[in-house]
Amino acid sequence: MSESGSLHRPSATPHPWARTTIAAIITLVLLSPILVVFWLALRAPVAWQQAGPTLGTFWYVLTETKVLHWLGNSLLVSLISTVCSVLVAAPAGYVLSRGRGGATSAFSLFIFVLQSLPAVAFVIPLFIMFAHLGLADTLTGVSIVYVASSIAVGCWMMTAYFDTLPVTLEEAAWIDGASLFGGFVRIILPNSLPGILSTALFAFLHSWNDYLVASVFLRSESAFTMPIGLQTFFQQNLADWGPVMACAVIMLAPPVIVFAVLNRYFSIGGIGGSLAGR
Repeated sequence: MSESGSLHRPSATPHPWARTTIAAIITLVLLSPILVVFWLALRAPVAWQQAGPTLGTFWYVLTETKVLHWLGNSLLVSLISTVCSVLVAAPAGYVLSRGRGGATSAFSLFIFVLQSLPAVAFVIPLFIMFAHLGLADTLTGVSIVYVASSIAVGCWMMTAYFDTLPVTLEEAAWIDGASLFGGFVRIILPNSLPGILSTALFAFLHSWNDYLVASVFLRSESAFTMPIGLQTFFQQNLADWGPVMACAVIMLAPPVIVFAVLNRYFSIGGIGGSLAGR
């Protein structure tokens, strides 16, 4: 009797509504900082002396400040960093993945050591060198730093993804008469789209969100990027939180749009058949 009772004992698994409630609470807690940003973005500028939420704050920062100009600067340096990083990291990652020998291992170790060093260790020497070259306080100089700092991690990301692709893909292309470069361009790159997009997204966000490098290199308001432009809304004893948070919301928009557009490409289903015969 006791055995049959134990077989029909109710499961301790929580009900679906309980799991849904717990997930909703956790999601709300995680999203609370973003919700606060959106709420504060509706606060009117201090100069208006207006109480209550208003969408006029967004119109104010877009028309009365240089936010659009700073946004364009951020987009420019981020796109340059993204394109250059992918163009270098893709072939370099392929060589590190397929190459064998002491030179390849030494180069891999060098990249690992390079990316493990703190960025602040390079900023001041680079600023001194760029000042002599006339690249300080320019978007060109900042773009060069972003590209250099993104390539190391980009190479590791591409190497890790290329390691998941079977070598038989390239060997089949070589048998059909393709060259080493032809096999890389026609076979490997099309099957590496998720890895390329991940590397591009990392490089874009790395440049888009940077504050340290831009704060050291940029001094003119015309060259400011969005993170540095936000400083202009802070005074010595007062912070105009409405415009600050409105700028933060505007700054959130491009990464969200980019990820929403590219999200459906982050799939490895296209190489499933190739991996089956690995």
